[in-house]
Amino acid sequence: MPICAYDDPALRVAAEPVTAFDKELRQLVKSLTLTMRSAAGGAGLAAPQIGVPLRVLVFDYDGRAGHLVNPRLELSGRKVIADEACLSAPGRWRPLERSFAVTARGRDMYGKPLTVRAIGMLARILQHEVDHLDGVLIPL
Repeated sequence: MPICAYDDPALRVAAEPVTAFDKELRQLVKSLTLTMRSAAGGAGLAAPQIGVPLRVLVFDYDGRAGHLVNPRLELSGRKVIADEACLSAPGRWRPLERSFAVTARGRDMYGKPLTVRAIGMLARILQHEVDHLDGVLIPL
């Protein structure tokens, strides 16, 4: 699937919660995963980045891969600044402050509760993708 460019207005709109855990949702997770893995440097991707306004994200970093539907983040108090990039703005990096650790709670593609605990770069990736779900982009 093509990834929406940074200037696409659709990326600045909050995504809708998923209500149907059906075959179409499973196909969306598969498409997101394949698109993310085929993009240079892809470690995470949110459904709005491929033009689908639903609260779904995928990630694959350092041996941990998966997806979250309707994620909610619990952020640690410890903050770190590190360079961050976006597949919707290839080649552009910006230093951003993020929480060092997160607990992400949501559902899997079948509707079962799912919790992902992450630190460091994976925590950053999850925060970045949830920002996409909220219509927020990194400043360039």
